Amino acid sequence: MARNTLLKLINFMLFQAGWFAGVLLANAWALLVALAVLGFHLTVVSPQPAQEGRFILLGVVVGTLLDGLWFRLGILQDAAGSPWTPMWLVAIWIVFMTTLAHSLAWMHRPAWLPFIFAPIAGPFAYYAAAQLGAVDLPDLVMSLAALGVGWGVIFPLLMWLQRRYFRETLT
Repeated sequence: MARNTLLKLINFMLFQAGWFAGVLLANAWALLVALAVLGFHLTVVSPQPAQEGRFILLGVVVGTLLDGLWFRLGILQDAAGSPWTPMWLVAIWIVFMTTLAHSLAWMHRPAWLPFIFAPIAGPFAYYAAAQLGAVDLPDLVMSLAALGVGWGVIFPLLMWLQRRYFRETLT
């Protein structure tokens, strides 16, 4: 197996572990797991750790703001009654952002693919988290529709930002 393929597989497995840790722990411990995954990712997987670290930080801020909006609008709710994005969801953004240059790099071509994939996959992840009890979707149809619109904007935006300003991070 080629080194690049192996690193993408490791990246995918670390994301899955981080996602499940975030959803199943649904507390601040998930943030510690995500930071450990991020540290491993930046030291072992990423060929450009400084640049990728900046891109990950940008994506975490943008994603956290979008999720915060969903919590403020009542699209998402969690058991703790968070008025803003809970730490476990920030943790998921951290591990998710590690995938854009690696296991999800294939989404960069063709350029229209994120517009099709994201409005389906993004809401599905929140639905799965809801099924595991980490988050509530108070009005299922409205929540999924809003998440679909949000992911239809944010994911292609993140991909564009990466291609435009962080091209060296793509593997």
